[in-house]
Amino acid sequence: MRRPLDDVRIVSLEQYGAGPFGSMHLAELGAEIIKIEDPTVGGDVGRTIPPYAEPGDSLFFQSFNRDKSSITLDVRTPGGRAVFHDLVRTADAVYSNLRGDVPAKLGIRYEDLRGINPRIVCCSLTGFGMTGPRSTEPGYDYVLQALGGWMSLTGEPGGAPQKTGLSLVDYCGGYVAAIALLGAIHGARRDGVGTDCDLSLYDTAVSLLTYPGTWHLTAGYEPARTRQSAHPSLVPFQAFEAADGWLVVGCAKEKFWQRLTVVLGRPELADDPRFATFADRAEHRDELLPLLEELIRTRTVADWLAPMYAAAIPCAPIRDVAGALTDPHTVERDLLAETDHAVFGAVRSLRSAVRVGPPGADRAPTRAAPAMGADTDRVLRELGYDDDAITALRDAGALGRD
Repeated sequence: MRRPLDDVRIVSLEQYGAGPFGSMHLAELGAEIIKIEDPTVGGDVGRTIPPYAEPGDSLFFQSFNRDKSSITLDVRTPGGRAVFHDLVRTADAVYSNLRGDVPAKLGIRYEDLRGINPRIVCCSLTGFGMTGPRSTEPGYDYVLQALGGWMSLTGEPGGAPQKTGLSLVDYCGGYVAAIALLGAIHGARRDGVGTDCDLSLYDTAVSLLTYPGTWHLTAGYEPARTRQSAHPSLVPFQAFEAADGWLVVGCAKEKFWQRLTVVLGRPELADDPRFATFADRAEHRDELLPLLEELIRTRTVADWLAPMYAAAIPCAPIRDVAGALTDPHTVERDLLAETDHAVFGAVRSLRSAVRVGPPGADRAPTRAAPAMGADTDRVLRELGYDDDAITALRDAGALGRD
């Protein structure tokens, strides 16, 4: 069965996490991702990330680069630049995640490439964008979580600022880039004219402030950390400690609160005027939450979950990574990928959450992330280069030296 993007070719100058994460979803949907790796620096730096790293590859790299092709190419050399332009002629998009001033230096913006392919989309996911006072600064997830206000919201009140457990600015930035790429490619095919996509991790982080940002800008709301990861306005909606662990309970609708009072054996709380509505419970949270916490500590997580599930109250045990990966729902939803690797053996990783097709449909096979330059000769031959031309490029350093 044809995949929805199997007629899309993207030439990618990507590295580390955010950029490769975004293009991997498109690869799973069938797009051809030709990953250009700079041979002068050992390729994508993700290949060296510890602790599970071997010469030229790592499990970090395998996590972000399945289903792609890799070529070595120094686009700053004359020969490398010529090959790059030949790739642009055959591609729908050039995708990169570099510092904001680097796309201009490398000549990978639309104004640089429109003469070669007027329909080319030039998508740049940078730390801070290609305009603005921070555009030349390097941007990494930790930095953006600090600047974007995230760390001020994460953690317990009175504690040190905290980042999220995962690099969510990077990953959300990758999703933003994937959406922009698809939109721009669609527009270029419709109109016959390409464009730039100037995306940034900074824009991503700030835009994801969402409703607290709206509340602040419109009504002067001052966001603050909440105890036990509580929702800022919906009470109760937070982590609770049981006798043997932790669980989350979320009363996002009034009916859930009313059901919870029954499960807790305190149905009279639903009629208490202090706790009758969202607004009442928020106003009197300092009276309500200690009472709920005391009740929930009297029984185990399993003892609470059974009646809560039966009452269709939003709830869950707080699991570790192993628990999430072995959940029967994870398996049933086909979220685990397994590929063969010459050094690491069977590599088990996570498939994309992006799906196209009927519920329960089999996924397309996936393949391991490529060795650096594994597809160089094949791609060049497809562009019309013969063995002599490839050897000349290699001798000139455009493809790296053995």
